[in-house]
Amino acid sequence: MRLGIDIMGGDYAPEQTTLGAIAAQKELPADVTLVLIGDKDQILAIMAREGASPDSFELIHTTEVIGMGEHPTKAMTQKQNSSISVGFGLLKAGKLDAFASAGNTGAMFVGSIMLIKPIEGVLRPAIASKIPRPDGSVGVILDVGANADCKPDFLVQFAMLGSIFLQNVFNISNPKVGLINIGEEAEKGNILSQTTYKLMSENPKINFIGNVEGRDMFNNKADVIVCDGFTGNIMLKEAESFYSLLVERNITDPYFESFNYENFGGTPILGVNSNVIVAHGISNAKAIKNMIFLTKEITEAKLSEKIKLAFN
Repeated sequence: MRLGIDIMGGDYAPEQTTLGAIAAQKELPADVTLVLIGDKDQILAIMAREGASPDSFELIHTTEVIGMGEHPTKAMTQKQNSSISVGFGLLKAGKLDAFASAGNTGAMFVGSIMLIKPIEGVLRPAIASKIPRPDGSVGVILDVGANADCKPDFLVQFAMLGSIFLQNVFNISNPKVGLINIGEEAEKGNILSQTTYKLMSENPKINFIGNVEGRDMFNNKADVIVCDGFTGNIMLKEAESFYSLLVERNITDPYFESFNYENFGGTPILGVNSNVIVAHGISNAKAIKNMIFLTKEITEAKLSEKIKLAFN
């Protein structure tokens, strides 16, 4: 297994990304090769300081970086030797089994669409986020930012993508699907939610349990929570803010610690023809390490192949 890691992506790259790769490599099995993509001189300098052997990795030298604030499409077109562009090129050529980055999320999404391509039948790939629940189980919410404007058909497919994700990575059989709305009744909400409700109710490929509200995000009412990317991103960022408030007030709790982005690692872009994982832009070494572990799990689960089977 060959996992490509964008060493130049993220607010604290290449320092924290390299340290995270070093930490992950120590715990990975021998059949997993980490392919580090970025400025080779900077990577080697950090490895030398940490006493890590470059021979334990494969290094791919790049000379450009796509910044966090750059326009995704322009950057992908103009910076062909950036770590993100080179990573996608290797993934497309079959020289990687997965590609992961804490860099510009927009560029990662554009690269997935332009180079890896959506799986046939998938209208719009989506980004899902894991939801920790008090009983130790997990759910997912999607989309959380890739698709700000959605059509009803998109949301129905998000339900399918989220269900396949939970089934194959978290071993949850027949996940319950809930549609975010301002009330539980079928007639509630805007035109998008009302039309989506009807389509989900008629779709035998998902276990649709009806509308759910924002207060249901962390309970067990639904395993897959579906919404447009605009709504999902707001909900996700609000959840992150509550964790930050608890930390600032020196309040500790094992459950709320599960909201710490460091423990999430990242999330896959669901619905494209390979394994692409994005992580938080502020990822430190621990978060990068967990991003790499998640990338391995998703690759082992053959998630993109399972999605292809479901849509073809």
